[in-house]
Amino acid sequence: MRTSLSDLLATKKIILADGATGTNYFALGLTSGEPPEFWLDTYPERVAGLHQRFVDAGADIILTNTFGCNSHRLKLHNAQDRTYELARKAAEIARGVADACSRPVVVAGSVGPTGELFEPLGALTHDVAVASFEEQIRGLKDGGADVVWIETMSAIEEVQAAAQAAINVSMPYTATCSFDTAGRTMMGLKPDGLAEVFVGLAVQPVAMGANCGVGASDILVTALEMAATASHSHLPLIAKGNCGIPRFEGVEIKYSGTPELMSRYASMAVDAGVRIVGGCCGTSPEHLAAMRVAIDTHVQGQRPTIESVIENIGPLTNKPPTDNDPNRRRSRRG
Repeated sequence: MRTSLSDLLATKKIILADGATGTNYFALGLTSGEPPEFWLDTYPERVAGLHQRFVDAGADIILTNTFGCNSHRLKLHNAQDRTYELARKAAEIARGVADACSRPVVVAGSVGPTGELFEPLGALTHDVAVASFEEQIRGLKDGGADVVWIETMSAIEEVQAAAQAAINVSMPYTATCSFDTAGRTMMGLKPDGLAEVFVGLAVQPVAMGANCGVGASDILVTALEMAATASHSHLPLIAKGNCGIPRFEGVEIKYSGTPELMSRYASMAVDAGVRIVGGCCGTSPEHLAAMRVAIDTHVQGQRPTIESVIENIGPLTNKPPTDNDPNRRRSRRG
């Protein structure tokens, strides 16, 4: 049953996005340094299987296996000429899972960063970035994606380039950044400045928000900071937080979040004003199933505070914002 993200949002229900791709693939045998996109060729049944497990857990949105499917990332594996082909294949696999479901499931085409720095810090130009993202997004569109899901971004320029590429290919899009450096993105963008990034673009995003970062507690604080500007821009909020805090166990990274913790995170995200809740690194289908129950049984509560987030979810990794911080309401860098 095919639908659009806009139609799902129009129902006014809280929407559940899926969980992690990479960390779940590692549990299935992906090796360090191996591009997940190559599994579209070698293990398409595993790719489809993870999509299916998330759908079975209650996901309303599944993200394609295309986070690094741009020419800049793929050139590290001599596969830069396969961008369109792999993106289309990923969308086709996800589309097959979504179409077999008896309820509406949105296929979101994952678009991650290029890994390059923009001028003047690096060599990447706006036009080159747009062209790279366009190639990926054309493949996602032709494979059956419903929406472009721009995620884990740090630089304003890269968000804008990916958004412009989606607009050029006539695809609706969402955008999330990773606020993982003292409450900002690595390139200095603050949560309350994200809405300004889209000013001047011909088409606004369907939704915006945060993903990944440093833990469930921190992304909830990010959502609280973002909520005020989101209400002014009338953009629904997305929170797709990591499953607790990562830690090394031997040579493997494990995430501290339990299904019970992620269910509390989902409930508090809803109280913070988030419309689309999901999980990022470390979030398994089992975690997502607990989040589904939490959303479906949720009774609206008070807006969380930093204190209540810490009490219910755990300590913050980033220093919490304060009202006397002279930079708190500055929307961009500095």
